[in-house]
Amino acid sequence: MDRDFADFWNLLWEAGLGVCAAFALLNAFAPAQDLPWKPLDLSQPIGQATAAKVADFELARSAAPEETAAVTEACIQVLRDAGVTVERAGDKDDGGFCVVRGAVRITGGAVTPLPGNPVMQCPLAVRYVIWDRQVLQPAAQAAFGSRVAKMDSVGTYSCRRIYGQTSASAKPSEHARANALDLGGMTLEDGRKVSVLADWDGTGPRGAEGQGFLKRIRAGACRVFSTVLTPDYNEAHRDHLHLDGAPRGLCA
Repeated sequence: MDRDFADFWNLLWEAGLGVCAAFALLNAFAPAQDLPWKPLDLSQPIGQATAAKVADFELARSAAPEETAAVTEACIQVLRDAGVTVERAGDKDDGGFCVVRGAVRITGGAVTPLPGNPVMQCPLAVRYVIWDRQVLQPAAQAAFGSRVAKMDSVGTYSCRRIYGQTSASAKPSEHARANALDLGGMTLEDGRKVSVLADWDGTGPRGAEGQGFLKRIRAGACRVFSTVLTPDYNEAHRDHLHLDGAPRGLCA
């Protein structure tokens, strides 16, 4: 009996050492973007743990002011560590469904400019920077041999319900929380423009290359944002890409 008990503990000890060794190897050699315990680094490729790391900066609607301040400051620091110039923006609360917490503005730095430096939730800003670096710019370089210089026709905060409906039964838009980004197109460094409205179907000025580029950045956005809506989804999105960080997920 005593021998059996000792053998059991020896086996358990060896199993524990094996687990520790496996963890050490994983921690040392697996890509950091795939390991949820490694800090979020916006210079790294999109990995298995990227979405979960960004989600750590999400705020519940009931978050206390102290929690909002601490989480948002940590989120801002990740952006600044990545060379992005960002500032805290005023939060909003209209007493109804238009509530924005953890608001920021990207004002410059190592990121494609958004005209007007629009207000958005900090996790949405993080998603935008990841998408810009890991999807948008590589796709533009591959399709056109030129980087994107700036985004065109940008929208974020708007206190409204989905599709502008006025019925009280209609769901609030993610724009009402500054948790959505609408992009109508972009201007390349060589001056050429790419438009969602004109180029989505491949018959516009940018031709098949423009269509392939837009479809590629849509596919990449689906790895970063929870909801991605395009002209393929419905008529309301015929002229822009809708990218948001809602709890639900949809790529269309």
